[in-house]
Amino acid sequence: MVVGLKHDQFNGGNKVPSDPLDDSGSGYDQSILTAPIKSAVDKFQLLPEFLKVRGLVKQHLDSFNYFVRTGMRKIVRANTLMVSRRYPHVYVRFSNVRIGKPSRTVEGITEQLTPQMCRLSDQTYAAPIYVDVEYTQGSHNNPTKERRPGVVIGSMPIMLRSCCCVLYGRDEAELAELGECPLDPGGYFVIKGTEKVILIQEQLSKNRIIIDTDKKKNITASVTCSTEKIKTKTVIVMDNEKLWLQLKQSEKVPLMVVMKAMGMESDQEVIQMVGRDPRYSLLLLPSIEECTKCKVYTQQQALEYLDSQVKRGKYSRAIDFQFLGDVFLANVPVHQYNFRPKCIYVAVMMRRIMDAILNQDAMDDKDYVGNKRLELSGQLISLLFEDLFKTMTTELMNWTDKLLDKSGKAKNIDIIKDLVRYGHTIIGLGLERSLSTGNFVIRRFRMDRKGITQVLQRLSFIGALGHMTRVSPQFEKSRKVSGPRALQPSQWGMLCPCDTPEGESCGLVKNLALMTHVTTDEEEAPLFSLCYYLGVEDMEYLSAEELHAPDSFFVIFNGLILGKHRKPHRFAIAIRKLRRAGKIGEFVSVYVNEKQHCVYLASDGGRVCRPLVIADKGISRIKQHHMKELMDGVRTFDDFLRDGLLEYLDVNEENNALIALYEGDATSETTHIEIEPFTILGVIAGLIPYPHHNQSPRNTYQCAMGKQAMGNIAFNQLRRMDSLLYLLVYPQRPLLTTKTIELVGYDKLGAGQNATVAVMSYSGYDIEDAIVMNKASLDRGFGRCIVMKKYSTVFYKHSNHTKDRMARPNRAADTAGRMQILDDDGIAAPGEILRPNDIYIIKQSPIDTRTPFTGSAANLPDSAYRSNAQSFKGHGGEVVDRVVLCNDKADNMCIKFLIRHTRRPELGDKFSSRHGQKGVCGTIVPQEDFPFSDKGICPDLIMNPHGFPSRMTVGKMIELLGGKAGVSCGRFHYGSAFGERSGHADKIETISETLVSKGFNYSGKDFIYSGITGCPLQAYIFMGPIYYQKLKHMVLDKMHARGSGPRVMLTRQPTEGRARNGGLRVGEMERDCLIAYGASMLIYERLMLSSDPFEVQVCTACGLLGYYNHKLKTGICSSCKNGDKISTMKLPYACKLMIQELQSMNIVPRLKLEDA
Repeated sequence: MVVGLKHDQFNGGNKVPSDPLDDSGSGYDQSILTAPIKSAVDKFQLLPEFLKVRGLVKQHLDSFNYFVRTGMRKIVRANTLMVSRRYPHVYVRFSNVRIGKPSRTVEGITEQLTPQMCRLSDQTYAAPIYVDVEYTQGSHNNPTKERRPGVVIGSMPIMLRSCCCVLYGRDEAELAELGECPLDPGGYFVIKGTEKVILIQEQLSKNRIIIDTDKKKNITASVTCSTEKIKTKTVIVMDNEKLWLQLKQSEKVPLMVVMKAMGMESDQEVIQMVGRDPRYSLLLLPSIEECTKCKVYTQQQALEYLDSQVKRGKYSRAIDFQFLGDVFLANVPVHQYNFRPKCIYVAVMMRRIMDAILNQDAMDDKDYVGNKRLELSGQLISLLFEDLFKTMTTELMNWTDKLLDKSGKAKNIDIIKDLVRYGHTIIGLGLERSLSTGNFVIRRFRMDRKGITQVLQRLSFIGALGHMTRVSPQFEKSRKVSGPRALQPSQWGMLCPCDTPEGESCGLVKNLALMTHVTTDEEEAPLFSLCYYLGVEDMEYLSAEELHAPDSFFVIFNGLILGKHRKPHRFAIAIRKLRRAGKIGEFVSVYVNEKQHCVYLASDGGRVCRPLVIADKGISRIKQHHMKELMDGVRTFDDFLRDGLLEYLDVNEENNALIALYEGDATSETTHIEIEPFTILGVIAGLIPYPHHNQSPRNTYQCAMGKQAMGNIAFNQLRRMDSLLYLLVYPQRPLLTTKTIELVGYDKLGAGQNATVAVMSYSGYDIEDAIVMNKASLDRGFGRCIVMKKYSTVFYKHSNHTKDRMARPNRAADTAGRMQILDDDGIAAPGEILRPNDIYIIKQSPIDTRTPFTGSAANLPDSAYRSNAQSFKGHGGEVVDRVVLCNDKADNMCIKFLIRHTRRPELGDKFSSRHGQKGVCGTIVPQEDFPFSDKGICPDLIMNPHGFPSRMTVGKMIELLGGKAGVSCGRFHYGSAFGERSGHADKIETISETLVSKGFNYSGKDFIYSGITGCPLQAYIFMGPIYYQKLKHMVLDKMHARGSGPRVMLTRQPTEGRARNGGLRVGEMERDCLIAYGASMLIYERLMLSSDPFEVQVCTACGLLGYYNHKLKTGICSSCKNGDKISTMKLPYACKLMIQELQSMNIVPRLKLEDA
């Protein structure tokens, strides 16, 4: 074993052993000792193994699976019995809840659902919830028990790839049969045909004491308590030197009175509980005096005082034993009116407030990642399901009571039928509505959140993957606070430092890093007893004096104070050993806080953690043979955990660890070693080659643009019917790739093309990042894309049994040729080319849909229908790709058209490289005018060199070199972040050697001839391949101009916006410029003549508006009743409208006219 240790210690960093330690005479073989081991490279294989079991989207799946397997059962077990209030012999008991296979039942026929089926026919991918029911039938005197197994109480939307889904555990061939893409991550729901993601929600930890300041700069200690029954927030505030318990915004009661009400009648004991330090006693004195002022000395007096203090409102509760037990610090349980644990908890809170007053460092940071919890889809759905289930049971009981009140009904009452009906309307539709709108309203917890779900962005494969790892913030974007937006050091390895949007939500919306896992809840009871076995002393048996003994630490488990421990470090090591041996859950974290004299244990859900290699005195536990076993498929990732080679650390426990980036950097104090440094980046930032050579904001810009790049979406992209689909015709995988690209499968579904780029200025059309493009490469298909759009029509059935119908095209009446693409059934034929205003379906609706109709609806005459032909509004040149007929949920026939448009790049289309260097196409030049190299290579794009100096994107230059070397020697080069040391990024020296050996310049410059003159250029030109992305912003979709067009009915001004063919508005600021310029006639023309001119008749006598009488051919004033002094003038119609609206409110504006 000595050999192993020695060779590891010296050769972890590939150092050659120095002479004094040379064991030449010890009889060891020297070659073993000095053989260099590239240990860091070999650990990479752990990443794909980790991503098989955890990470990326797996936390959504784990969370949903936990809900389905245990969370749902717990909820039903808690509300299992339901008894009628007035007739106690009537009851319903639920048991054995489970979820079936995804299916839907129509008219008694059950058919299996697949996700692809639901996407195409706008259905919800849901599975029935089965439950066994035991209930009573019959009258009062002889009730009979009945059991009914497998009653359906609604349907549960199913997350794709979770354990209930039909895709679970399928291989590629089976997935292809079901029409699914094997690379699609799952983790989203299909609701009414659209793909919805439940975003990860960020929140402050529950049940933890957080010391903070309020608006008045008073120090507060707050605990958000969350139990199965109730969620409350308890706040203790120090206001002008006294301690108060805050009940509502304004109401507060003295904390000492509350302590007395809980049975702590002796002031001495309270002071002992907080601590015998005289500074604490001094700070407590005013609070104790306040208590004496109120004349409160005993528990009874305290309760009476509190009862008198609270203002009785509609909702406010009396402060009594019930309140103190269940609402005040609800997470500390009270058994048989034993309030001592609660008093100790309050004492700890008081002590933390005192510490914060005496020492500012004791304040908690709300933005610290260890004080945050991430709420996953399973937890959110579980809250929702619990609320809906309780609502259903109460509704059912009220209904049963109503039925039982009517005499004679008690004998044939059918509870099961009502249960199925209520289950469907309340649970099934409730879950579907919440997921579809994204509004989660849970009345019991006063929770009303909007925007929890979002439509999955399917612009590109990587965009969809990035959407799954997004973390939604707890507060709104509008607050201009810098604290939560800052990059926290504690985000290292947990949240991606680059991937955050620009603009108002910058720094609030975050993304998970590559190897992050979010925990789910674990069972607490076994851990409780374990802690007591490991020497934790229970609080019950300690006096107040012993609480703060200097050598012992509090043990706090998920926010509950378990007791004290005399040797905290030994206790922490014991827990860690048990965790590494696999005896307790791998996500239990233990953390010793020296400052607070506490040991924190956590097993709750929502903590972010990541795997690290364990090191003993700086020597990694993972050896070469472990990695070989992993390569051979003998070991899995879980075996590494079980054997204690790896472990998961959360943010708090990282504070007790010393982590080395590479094995070579480890010292004897090191406790852990990173698996791979580039895993601190997320999925989207991992696409950037050499990001550590770029200026930081450039990487952030690329993260925003990588989601908008066109490419392939999934393998089943041509079988989908999305409302908008952008596809690149010839996508390529990048020549300079990174390890992340291979891990997430971006190389199989790329979104860009390798373009040969020359960095030089050419023609002046490349100013401000514009790109000059080669016409020949566009002809060959560079940047060519397909835009697919969906148009759909629904044929409704109306209440009087009439329904919409299709009509055959009347070819004789069609002189304009608008119906030439229709088949004889009135639907456009696939493969036809559309022109603007072509009709693609002729639908007819019945004119009368109200009056009941006798006889068959098919006998209606043609005159009873009005034509409702749908015409195509587009640019022309689009093609009908596919026509799909299906039935939607309400059994109405729905026809969907997929319209395909192939576009080649044109002036103004937006492109970007992978380094945040975006630019539009400035001009397209024929190849014969393009510069070419001495090898005859002609570039595809020309980029202006002024894009480099101020942006400092050195990574782009290295990408060009690496790509050029890759093309010339025929292998993909790597550019992973921080990868030079571990061999995941090629060094520039090696790239240059390759270039020189293939006959290129070492710096990537080429000898270039001008395409116009044919002479060599005066300078060498930097030229080589760079991966370029075509972004979804195209000129064709943005271009807008208008001469005359539609107007708004009310104001008669031109409409607004491109979609409504609106006008270009001269706004306030443009008007100011024209005034300053003195162009009065131009203002007159733009603000009135081109907008809404209107002729009015004005009475010069009274100044009111008149009207024009066409019979008498003269203007008449309505108030003067004659037409003597009427003059005609031009006004903007909006002005005339405002005058009349003011008149309607009894304000009379009078126009005073003068002759010009």
